[in-house]
Amino acid sequence: MVRRATIRRIARERMEILFEKAIKIHEREPELAMRYVQIARRIGMKTRVRIPRKYRRLVCRGCKQFVHPGCTLRVRVKPGGQPHITYTCLRCGHITRIPIKKTD
Repeated sequence: MVRRATIRRIARERMEILFEKAIKIHEREPELAMRYVQIARRIGMKTRVRIPRKYRRLVCRGCKQFVHPGCTLRVRVKPGGQPHITYTCLRCGHITRIPIKKTD
């Protein structure tokens, strides 16, 4: 019997491979890149593994599609009282704001 930790490790590795492939191929074949992300999300849900942190922001929380900065994602830095980074999905219009911590 395979241990749960081994299954989760394999799932995490496969998810990382699929996200890397999606990033590389998105310019030429965006449909295939979206399919890779769908498969990675399904692997994560089935094995109850979170998407790795560095890839988590590449999935829109509104439409659950792969977003690539410059193509399907607009990134803006907003200064002011509460400085933050704004990600806007160009498919569904969902906005994600990420606060920027002030350094003293």
